[in-house]
Amino acid sequence: MDAETRADVLKRLNYIDGHLQGIRKMVQEEQYCVDVMKQAFAVRRAIEKMEAKMLDGHLHHCVADAVQHGDTEEVFGELVELYRLANK
Repeated sequence: MDAETRADVLKRLNYIDGHLQGIRKMVQEEQYCVDVMKQAFAVRRAIEKMEAKMLDGHLHHCVADAVQHGDTEEVFGELVELYRLANK
């Protein structure tokens, strides 16, 4: 993972972690379920954005390097595995 992607992903993970702590506090304080669920949906979207950023970085760096060096079979296998996991 390149440094820019790593920094962006770590920033997003910190946001997600803080948001999860906020949701935990909302549940402990017995806040309205709909409000808690809205926050949970926000976390899900943040995770999806983090995954998209990681995939973008992977495709532009790791996959591109593998293709240049002729290591396509392994890398394409990994991409197929990710696709399958994402669509379970």
